[in-house]
Amino acid sequence: IIFMRHERYMDLIDIQKDLKKVLSAKRYRHSAGVADSARALADKYGANAEKAYIAGWVHDCAKELSLSEMHDIVNEHSLRLDKYVLSSKALLHGPVGSILCETKYGIDDKDIKSAIFYHTTGRTNMTLLEKIVYIADYIEPARNKAPRLAEIRKIAFENLDLCMYEILHDTLEYLDDDP
Repeated sequence: IIFMRHERYMDLIDIQKDLKKVLSAKRYRHSAGVADSARALADKYGANAEKAYIAGWVHDCAKELSLSEMHDIVNEHSLRLDKYVLSSKALLHGPVGSILCETKYGIDDKDIKSAIFYHTTGRTNMTLLEKIVYIADYIEPARNKAPRLAEIRKIAFENLDLCMYEILHDTLEYLDDDP
């Protein structure tokens, strides 16, 4: 897999090497798990497994930036986001990651960038790849804190839309219970 970046080619090995430098060891292992889970889901549901694998690797590339650094990138690229997303590193790293996907890693594929953009917030009418990366981020093997995780991992390989519903349901319950 080769991507064009300012007349320089960057392959997945180069991207992984860079991610290893900019992410904590735990986040790097998480990204590897998301990539593998996304590829498995793509194989199951007939999506492009190569795009799913790449999106899985890159999805958290902005996760460990400061909120200030994320705001600088948002402003530099004139990204319009609501104030709630702008106030949260947990939500903002998706949109910022979609920018870095192209500007840093040379990946200009709109499907991959969109999957990274929406991997934390989701959106209405999500594409198959967006759902796959969203779900892969939730079910990857290193995750262990979400309720009903074993059940949701099983559902992920039986019914993708039902899995989305179950994850969203559990997330809303978690947020509703959070004081």
